[in-house]
Amino acid sequence: MGSKIKRAASRPRRPWQLREAKARLSEVFRLARTEGPQRITRHGTETVVVMPAEDFDRMRQPESLVDFFARSPLSGSGIDLKRKPDCGHKIDV
Repeated sequence: MGSKIKRAASRPRRPWQLREAKARLSEVFRLARTEGPQRITRHGTETVVVMPAEDFDRMRQPESLVDFFARSPLSGSGIDLKRKPDCGHKIDV
């Protein structure tokens, strides 16, 4: 399930300076929804990224191990992953 917003194919925008982002918050919001994450700088250092909530939520939700292995290139390859039963080891007492 990807974001239903189609990203515009445009060159990446330079980061917003904090004062500019505050003054033009509606535009930052709109661009985050239509073109992707918007970076904001403070004192010349990138400190914040504004992004759509569904993209953020998707990043935070761990993928299940079953889904991970189902998408593996080895899925359906016929590789035998069965293990032989472990009967323990003989020990001299």
